[in-house]
Amino acid sequence: MINRDEIFDYAKKKFHTEPDYPWVKFPNYAVLRHNGNGKWYGLIMNVLRTKLGLSGEGSVDIINLKCDPELISLLRNEQGILPAYHMNKEHWITIVLDCPFPKEEIYKLINFSYDLTK
Repeated sequence: MINRDEIFDYAKKKFHTEPDYPWVKFPNYAVLRHNGNGKWYGLIMNVLRTKLGLSGEGSVDIINLKCDPELISLLRNEQGILPAYHMNKEHWITIVLDCPFPKEEIYKLINFSYDLTK
């Protein structure tokens, strides 16, 4: 499992980026952007579990990352990987942060998303 603060620390160390909070209505939604072009490479949100088709009560933190469509078809078989929430499902995935998907693999997918959005 991984949490949003670990992702923010990783992004700061690896890419020298800080989370941006662009929506007043959704103060916990954080965008990770490239410093140069401002393009998003990640979006962290807290979303009701029911909106994601997950069991249980309350909300859960997720991250949306850009990904290669061929890799997406493989990743969707993994626990905690979902079609992108409110993004293009062909090019983006959603990872549920409280899932058992390995932290190191999430970091690799963040790197991949960063490279794909340059």
